Amino acid sequence: MSVQGTILVLDGTSTNRIMLKVQLTAAWYHVVQAEKLHGLAGLLRRTRPDLVLVAQTLPDGTAADVKRLVMANPDLADVPVVAIAPQNDKAARLKALADGLDDVLAHPFKDTLLLARVRSLLRSRAETQDLKLGNGSHPIGFAEPATALIAAPKSARVAILAHTCRTGALWKKALSGRLRHSLSTHVSSNMHALLSGPIPDAVVVEIGRTTPGLSTLADLKSRGATRHTVLIAVLAGDDASLASEALDRGADAVCMGGFCTDEVLLRLENQIARKTLTDQMRASLRRGIAESWVDPLTGLHNRRYAMRAIDQMARQPSQDGHGFVVMLADLDHFKTINDRFGHIGGDLVLAEAAKRMKSTLGSAGFVARIGGEEFMIGLPNSSPAKAMELARTLRDCISETPFTLPDASAPVPVTISIGMTAPNPPLPSNEPLERVIKSADIALYAAKKAGRNQVRIRQNAA
Repeated sequence: MSVQGTILVLDGTSTNRIMLKVQLTAAWYHVVQAEKLHGLAGLLRRTRPDLVLVAQTLPDGTAADVKRLVMANPDLADVPVVAIAPQNDKAARLKALADGLDDVLAHPFKDTLLLARVRSLLRSRAETQDLKLGNGSHPIGFAEPATALIAAPKSARVAILAHTCRTGALWKKALSGRLRHSLSTHVSSNMHALLSGPIPDAVVVEIGRTTPGLSTLADLKSRGATRHTVLIAVLAGDDASLASEALDRGADAVCMGGFCTDEVLLRLENQIARKTLTDQMRASLRRGIAESWVDPLTGLHNRRYAMRAIDQMARQPSQDGHGFVVMLADLDHFKTINDRFGHIGGDLVLAEAAKRMKSTLGSAGFVARIGGEEFMIGLPNSSPAKAMELARTLRDCISETPFTLPDASAPVPVTISIGMTAPNPPLPSNEPLERVIKSADIALYAAKKAGRNQVRIRQNAA
C-alpha cells in the first residue's frame, strides 16, 4: 500500500477514532491513534506525523493544548493541527480558530470534505518543508528559527472578490471596523481590476455553484503574482462537495454557511500570519542562494560561482570563431601590505581592487575572488588579442592609481600580475576543467617571474 503521509488522530471516543481511521486509511494515509494528552510528546517524537486531527476536548486536555505541544517541538512546529468540533457549534469553531488551530471541522463530516482539507493542509506543509534546509528546523538564512510564534504583519492588503458590488460593500463594512489591514472590493466579473493594482496578501472570494468563484480560485493560484496570496472561500450554504472542490482548486480556508465576520477575521489573521512566515523563509532561501555565490568582503562572485561559470563557457560551442578566456590575477606583494597596515588595511585594498576590476570589466565577463588576494576573470566569446588588451587595462586600473588607506601617510602603490589562457571550446566532456585553470596558473607564474605587474598568456590548456 502506498502511504501518502502519517496522520495522528486524537480523540477520547474510540468510535470516532475508528471512523476517522477507516476514512483516512482508504485514502492511503498511515493513521496513528491516541486518546489522551498524556504521553503525547513522546508519541509525536516517535511517529513524526504530517498532520494532527484532534477532538476539541480530550479526557485530559483540549485541542489548544495539543497545538501548543506540537509547536514546542522544533521539528514539528509546522505540522497542521485541525480541531474537530461538535456539529452546529459555531462558538466552538470560533474558539478553536482563536486558539490558533489551523482549521476546524464540524463532526460528522463527509469523506470528501475531510480528505480535501487534509490534501490542502499537506500541500501547504510540503511547501514549508521545501523551504527548510534538509530535515532540520532552520530555514536557509541560515540561523533564523522556524518555530517563532506566528504573528500577522502590522499591515497587509486584503481584497474582497464578490459577485456584486452590494455584497462586496456589505462585507467590507462588516470587516473594516475590526480588521487592521487595508481593504479593497472588486466584483468577480472584473478580475483585471484586482490584478492591475498592488497584489493583495489575501483575497476573500465568494463561491457559488453558478458563479465563476471556483475557476477564480484556480486562476489566482496558477498566476505567478498571486500564487502565494491567501485565498479565503466563502460559501452561502453547507455544500460539502462545493467546499471540497474549493479547497482542491486552491482555497487556503473555507467558510461555510455564509459570511460570518468573526470567522473571516480569524481566518484572515491566521492565514496572513502563516503567509508572513513562509514569505520570510522564501526570502531567506533566496538570500542564502545568492550569498552562496558571493564573496562577502568584496561583493564579487566567489570560487564556487567562478568554477561553474568557467565550466559552462568551456562546454559551449564557440561563436564567431572566438573561444573563451580565463585569467588568474594576483595582487603583488600583498603580504607586505598586510604586514604594514594590518588585515584591515589589506581588506580595504582587496575591496578597492575588486571595485576597480569589476568597473573596468563591465559586461564583458565576470570577475571573482577565489581566495586570499587571487582573482579569476572569465570572458566568453573573446579573441586572445581582445582579451590581452582587456588584461592590460585591468592591470593598469590597479597600478596607475595608488590606494588610499586610513593609516598610511601617503597613497600606497599596488600592482597586479595576470596570467591568461584562451582554449578553443567546446572542451570534450571527458577533459577536466582543471587543465584550463592550471594553464592560466602557469601563465600567472610566468608574469610573476617576469617581474610582476605583467600580463602573460598561455595559448591553450595542453
